[in-house]
Amino acid sequence: MTPQIVFYILIGIITVKFLFDTFLNSLNAKHFNDPIPKELEDVYNSEEYLKSQAYKKENHQFSLLTSLFSIITTLLFFVFDGFAIVDTIAKHFTDNSILITLIFFGIIVFASDILTLPFSYYKTFVIEEKFGFNKTSKKTFIFDKIKGWLMLIIVGGGILALITWFYQLTTSNFWIYTWIFISLFTLFMNLFYSKLIVPLFNKQTPLEEGDLKIAIENFATKIGFKLNNIFVIDGSKRSTKANAYFSGFGSQKRITLFDTLINDLDTNEIVAVLAHEVGHYKKKHIIYNLLLSILLTGFTLFILSLLVGNTTLSQALNVATPSFHIGLIAFGILYSPISEITSLLMNALSRKFEYQADNYAKNNFEAEALISSLKKLSKNSLSNLTPHPLYVKIHYSHPTLYQRVLNLKK
Repeated sequence: MTPQIVFYILIGIITVKFLFDTFLNSLNAKHFNDPIPKELEDVYNSEEYLKSQAYKKENHQFSLLTSLFSIITTLLFFVFDGFAIVDTIAKHFTDNSILITLIFFGIIVFASDILTLPFSYYKTFVIEEKFGFNKTSKKTFIFDKIKGWLMLIIVGGGILALITWFYQLTTSNFWIYTWIFISLFTLFMNLFYSKLIVPLFNKQTPLEEGDLKIAIENFATKIGFKLNNIFVIDGSKRSTKANAYFSGFGSQKRITLFDTLINDLDTNEIVAVLAHEVGHYKKKHIIYNLLLSILLTGFTLFILSLLVGNTTLSQALNVATPSFHIGLIAFGILYSPISEITSLLMNALSRKFEYQADNYAKNNFEAEALISSLKKLSKNSLSNLTPHPLYVKIHYSHPTLYQRVLNLKK
């Protein structure tokens, strides 16, 4: 296969993905005005429903604009040999292949981030502000961006440098060492993410004494679940939207409740949400997801090892000499159709896990409390109550509110 054919294949994959995503988003948008199922008629009043419609439509239009900007800039970058130009710039600074890789990806990632920064700003301070969600100050927005960049340089750069070093040492077998390293890193992050990373962006405090803590402790005692680490995170620092999540396992397990969740729900509803999160732990979903993630990473790295040094891939991007970083770019695009399939399967499994966690909460606490909490959370985030089934299958990691309510009422 000639480099020119590979180039057209890369362009074709990018274009087809854009067209399919645009079609799917438009298909979903056509269902914004579908009749609300009887089981969800109490989620919005007429004024709130109109607001939710306006929010969905504005986000859809904004998404179309950003994706159009992204496809145009990406195709122009390909057509005008952007990767070859950045490769030349990186090689101008050093002959060290590890540093070349870091400079190459550093230029691309930071240039991309700077280009999309106005869209991120508009999304936060115009759209989210307009509909009453945004609580982020401009200072927090700037500091979040700086902290994100530093994390990317230190953690992302360190990992990329190590993987490049593995490739230099072992070439075709680098994927084995990389797989071992990433697996250990993933395990470490699962255990200590809440302790090491979250505090850089949010303040976490132990849940204070009171009726809520007593109710949670009573539930934990009832199901024989040792739960010492319950934290409240200052989510209201950035948004009015609420959330809760379970992280870690063993002695490192913890439940994190957003302060917005505590403000929006009553005690019974919060315990129901917590029961759902405990359900994930009891059903070993965290372990299953971790193992599947590790296996999928190994598969991806193995395929990468077969293609990354291919001369044709480098020449397709108009770079004469094969290199790890150029091979990585071409592979990322060629692998994206497989990635879409694996993502589809993982989302299907995730939705199954969500049903199981809901059932756990229903059987061990109270179905009605979980239903009312889900409805409140959907209302407060102006969620789409009538998404298109195909959009759900491809993009949703959770069942729709309607599906969850039906399941909880069975």
